[in-house]
Amino acid sequence: MNKKHLVLAVAFSLGLAGCSQPSTPQVELVKEESVAEIASESAKAKALYQAYFDESMQMNPIYATYVGVNQYNDRFSLPINKENIAKALAFEEKYFAEVMMIDTSAFSGQDLLSYQIFLSARELDIKGRKFPSHLIPIHQMGGAHTTFASLGSGQSAQPFNTAQDYRNFIQRADGFAIYMDSVIVAMQEGIEQSVVLPKPLIEKVLPQLQVHILEDVTQSVFYGPLEKLQDNEAISDPEKTSIKSAYIDSIKNVIIPAYSRVHKFMSEVYLAKGRDTFGLADLPNGKAWYEFRIETNTTLPLTAEEIHAFGQQEVARILAEMTKVKETVGFEGDLPAFFEFLRTDEQFFFESEQALIDGYTQVKEKIDSRIPLLFEVFPKADYEVRAVEAFRAASSAGASYQSPAPDGSRPGIFYINAYNLKAQPKYLIETLSVHEAAPGHHFQIAIQQEVESLPDFRKFGGYTVFAEGWALYAESLGKEMGLFTDPYMWYGRLSDEQLRAMRLVVDTGLHAFGWTRQQAIDFMIDNSSLAPSDIEAEVERYIAIGGQAVSYKVGQRHIRMLRNKAQQILGDKFDVKKFHTQVLIDGALPMPILEAKIDRWIEQQKS
Repeated sequence: MNKKHLVLAVAFSLGLAGCSQPSTPQVELVKEESVAEIASESAKAKALYQAYFDESMQMNPIYATYVGVNQYNDRFSLPINKENIAKALAFEEKYFAEVMMIDTSAFSGQDLLSYQIFLSARELDIKGRKFPSHLIPIHQMGGAHTTFASLGSGQSAQPFNTAQDYRNFIQRADGFAIYMDSVIVAMQEGIEQSVVLPKPLIEKVLPQLQVHILEDVTQSVFYGPLEKLQDNEAISDPEKTSIKSAYIDSIKNVIIPAYSRVHKFMSEVYLAKGRDTFGLADLPNGKAWYEFRIETNTTLPLTAEEIHAFGQQEVARILAEMTKVKETVGFEGDLPAFFEFLRTDEQFFFESEQALIDGYTQVKEKIDSRIPLLFEVFPKADYEVRAVEAFRAASSAGASYQSPAPDGSRPGIFYINAYNLKAQPKYLIETLSVHEAAPGHHFQIAIQQEVESLPDFRKFGGYTVFAEGWALYAESLGKEMGLFTDPYMWYGRLSDEQLRAMRLVVDTGLHAFGWTRQQAIDFMIDNSSLAPSDIEAEVERYIAIGGQAVSYKVGQRHIRMLRNKAQQILGDKFDVKKFHTQVLIDGALPMPILEAKIDRWIEQQKS
């Protein structure tokens, strides 16, 4: 066990104490039968959680591949139909009923946290089943069409190391084709029920499908694994010949036709039936659907009105901070002119994709050296910086993070989108690195996967409000780590926070208050220096996955509130490193459960 692993183990033991133990030692006489009963109920709960996780892996084989459960690598998601939808609901209801049978009256520490998380997740999942999300199974932000291409590229979680790995993917492709046919059926049903994508989003999906419809299979992203087959010494030459033939046949006769059928349906049928409205509130039962999306993504009892008002306040506050930067750098002109300067002046942009990647790699080294100022727990997995693959770059976010393989075979990946270099100004380099990598998403997700004592459903589960709230909170630590000393880098931090503040306004505007796509775009142009192409992609993202975008600022606000509370109560006893350990060491938690845990930790620290 190296130093980092030892620190992690010690910190985890502290986390257990922080969540459950009394503040002063107490001597109690407990009957042996009672101790045995508590242990028995705890064991029942743990067995139940593992059974749920194992069964969920079988039902969700793509997710299983991403978390390193590889026995289902030859399977794809079950087709969308009434039988499988009912099966998924019954699965959640079964485990909800079983967990309710466990006596939790004596639970504490990790037992209590696991129970609370498991129960709340089952309740939310069951509640969400009444909304027809299956009728919109793909959009420009994701779906089987992009996930499968990423897996098939050979650059993601799908392994291509053995002959069986290649055969697994060929068989998985058969399942993909069946699933994509069910996508057509589901979207046709969506037309009949008036649950369809807005037309601008359909127009963005079409090229994502078209790019895979090729005559020359060697130009396909799916050909990637074959390019390294010849150098694979673990596979015999006769097997290579057989695999290559079967693999090319799969690309030609299974994969490409599957994409072609969905493209034909969406271009010739679905596009004409697409809607001219944009918000969830415009769909049947859409108001309740959006309220559920807020609940899911924040884990807090917030209304669209409250979130919208909070966003307006934050946008105004950050604009005032941006004005101070303008004055600091001596720019002559008003704030809109400053925004235009920042959008267009060549000094702020990289000249090539490689220069962009190199710039982020250099900042990685700078940040890594300063992390110990605020943290005592570190992930053992490293991360690397990569450009977003060309086949999905046009409509992908500016940056994103993919977690490392749990077994350490694949590092975390910090993706930077080089599709439009004018959407990747140099002044964002520090704040994006802190958010997506360390100590943001990479720290939080990798540490969560590496804590051995967590049940698997917690290791590989998550809450958007926690993950994105933590990453945005991590950005706010930049000055404490000695970053953002250049005024333009500080502007980059403000620009990123402004993006998240605008999301509160725009997401609720679109889905609760009837905003149009253009109204949302105009709001973001007026209040930021983001590139117009970036703004368009952002707005269409919010349209596609309503509610997700409000989680960032809400989560950041809650974590910052907990830190402020701890500092105020503990005074000189407050240790920011230990606070960060407490937030991270038990994995992603709903905000109310995190708050209760931190309150217990504060009481312990007082004594």
